[in-house]
Order: sequence, then structure tokens, then C-alpha cells
Amino acid sequence: MACQGDAWNFRKIADAPKERGETQAQVATAIGIGERHYQKFESGNNLPSFHNLCALADHFGVSMDYLAGRTDRRDVWK
Repeated sequence: MACQGDAWNFRKIADAPKERGETQAQVATAIGIGERHYQKFESGNNLPSFHNLCALADHFGVSMDYLAGRTDRRDVWK
């Protein structure tokens, strides 16, 4: 499956902090970006860079493919 703009599931990026009881500010701080920058990921107004997607996946303990909407499988393959 190719990465295309419409394949991104911004809902997964927005739901992950809620599941952990975190605010947007807490997530943004944890991955080293500004809160407004992170808000654009959640709203779908901006795609995260590879670096930021990797940082989000690490922070939430899920795969980058899960956050990108390419799979419903949360776990990271090792």
C-alpha cells in the first residue's frame, strides 16, 4: 500500500493522547515540537515529518504504520 494523503488517518493521531490521558501540550513537549505544530497533525492540516511520525510512534508505543492509517495493528514489529 502506498502512502498517499488520503491514506492518512488523522483520527488515530488525535485519539492516541486521549487514550493515555495526555493533552496536546504534553505530547508536543514529549516529542520536542510546539503545541501549534502538533495541533496541525491532529487536525490534518499538516503531515508529520518522518522524524516526528517516528517520535509520535515511539511516544505512544505504536507503529508508524498504525498512526499513518496503513494498518489497524498497533504493535511494533521487531
